[in-house]
Amino acid sequence: MSNFKGKLFVFSAPSGSGKTTIVRHLLKQETFNLAFSVSATSRDPRGEEKHGEDYYFLSLKEFKDNIKNDSFLEWEEVYRDNFYGTLKSEVARIWALKKHVIFDIDVVGGLRIKNKYPRETLAVFIKPPSIDALKIRLKNRSTESKDKINMRIAKASVELATAPQFDKIIKNYELEVALKETEELVYDFLGIEKEPKANN
Repeated sequence: MSNFKGKLFVFSAPSGSGKTTIVRHLLKQETFNLAFSVSATSRDPRGEEKHGEDYYFLSLKEFKDNIKNDSFLEWEEVYRDNFYGTLKSEVARIWALKKHVIFDIDVVGGLRIKNKYPRETLAVFIKPPSIDALKIRLKNRSTESKDKINMRIAKASVELATAPQFDKIIKNYELEVALKETEELVYDFLGIEKEPKANN
């Protein structure tokens, strides 16, 4: 078992805020030495999602068995019978690789991780331009029914109210600006010097 205890980067936001795009961008920056924490969920895969890559897709019974066995670092019933959680084994897997962990996670789960690892965690809330902008983004995804979208919009108002509990709030009004700001946060939290860009 590795003694390496890396940093934890939590990114939370209402659905459609662009946090997944930001997380994917950070994962591509080799300097940061990040690995993605794959969440477990009891929901069905959407579109091209793959087991073990996008999520660990568990049956409702499997998920509840893991809760009973205290296998989760955090878990949440986000919608009825729709559970999401972070398996403790996932963080151990990434630390064994001597990498820092990055989470793309629900606001409740994100704050729970921050509470469990206060010193190791940087919790970042990604704020969308407006609820209307969220609606448009979710509709453009074309992955969910109108009812599901309305549920997500209703939930977004509650999630936005949690923003002040996070260490940092990034306003994702312009993606390029948001990407630069999140990079700066990661550099600072890891305590590493920003690499100068090579001259063309």
